[in-house]
Amino acid sequence: MKKIEVQTTILQYDSAAELSTADALLLRHAQDALRLSYSPYSRFQVGAAVHMQNGEILEGANYENAAYPLCICAEQSLLAAASARFPGIAVESLAITIHSETKNIDRPAAPCGACRQVICETEQKNKQSIRIILQGETGPIIVIEKGSDLLPLAFDGSFLPD
Repeated sequence: MKKIEVQTTILQYDSAAELSTADALLLRHAQDALRLSYSPYSRFQVGAAVHMQNGEILEGANYENAAYPLCICAEQSLLAAASARFPGIAVESLAITIHSETKNIDRPAAPCGACRQVICETEQKNKQSIRIILQGETGPIIVIEKGSDLLPLAFDGSFLPD
C-alpha cells in the first residue's frame, strides 16, 4: 500500500477590507448578482461574478425549477455564459456569495460537486487556474488559488476515448 496525501491551501480573511482591490470588487459584483437569483422554492440565493482575462466582469445567479434536479447553479450558468460571450478568453477569478431568506449563514458555501467539475473543466479548457473567492452572508472570506484544489481527483477528458 502507498499513502497519498492531498493538500490544499485556503486563505482566510476576516473582512473584504483585507482583500486586494480586484478581489473585493469581484466579491461586490457577486453580492450584486444575488438580485438576479430566481429561488422561490429554496429561498437560497447564490450570486457569482467572474473576472475575465480581457478585464470584463460578468455576473450570474442560480435559477431554480419546481423539479429540483433541473435547477441551474450560479457557477454553471455564469461559466457557460462567459464562454459563450467571450470564446477563447480565460476566466481568471470567480467570486461566489450566498443569501438565505430563512437564516443567517455565517460561513462561505463551497460550490457543489457538479460545479467543481465545471470549474475544473473550465480551467483545463482555458489552460489557466481560476482563483475562487467565497463568502457567506457574514463571517470570513476564503480564497482558493485554483479551482482544481476543490476537486483533487477530478474526472477529465484524458479518461475518454480519443
